[in-house]
Amino acid sequence: MTSDVARQVRALRETVARLHGELTRYGLVAWTAGNVSARVPGRDLMVIKPSGVDYDDLTADTMVVCDLDGTVVDGHASPSSDTAAHAYVYRAMPDVGGVVHTHSGYATAWAARGEPIPCWLTAQADEFGGEIPVAPFALIGGDDIGKGIVSTLSRHRSPAVLMRNHGVFTIGRDARAAVKAAVMCEDVARTAHLARALGQPLPIAPADVDALYERYQNVYGQRPAPADRAAGNP
Repeated sequence: MTSDVARQVRALRETVARLHGELTRYGLVAWTAGNVSARVPGRDLMVIKPSGVDYDDLTADTMVVCDLDGTVVDGHASPSSDTAAHAYVYRAMPDVGGVVHTHSGYATAWAARGEPIPCWLTAQADEFGGEIPVAPFALIGGDDIGKGIVSTLSRHRSPAVLMRNHGVFTIGRDARAAVKAAVMCEDVARTAHLARALGQPLPIAPADVDALYERYQNVYGQRPAPADRAAGNP
């Protein structure tokens, strides 16, 4: 591993270790379940959580580096039991830089029903561009979960998918974006459940979903200043 790659990997080890704290902060995981991974930019490598290690014990040094076939390249622990699924996503979706898996309560309840989360909320339209879809049931440990993630999300704008009878997987341009998607998925799953408990929620028109998604993805938040302003021109 060259010094440049080693620096990249070290930075991602620290980032991935820190982001696991967000899963516990938002109550998305229990005990040692769940995981975050990040692709090493420009390399066929990823950094992922070790299997079965307490969240309080996760550090940069405990993270595991694997190639995109799931083979350990660097690290002293066995990687997550979902490593093959993460690796498949990275191989099949080159623009994905982060993958997250949780068993967050409300979203996983929808997954247990095998039911997509309908788009009843503007926040869901913003983040997910429509319903949060369901992927087929698949056993843990091989490529099948990864195949389900890819085949389902390739047909949707959503960065989140509910694996039937299992839980949530999210993707993002980097690991932080994937964690954000996991947080937002649980948030809208909870509100959708509560809304339906009160009666039949009102739908949002597809054109309005599109408009909300476009605004949030391309206008909302801070944007870099134009180049001429950065150069000091009016």
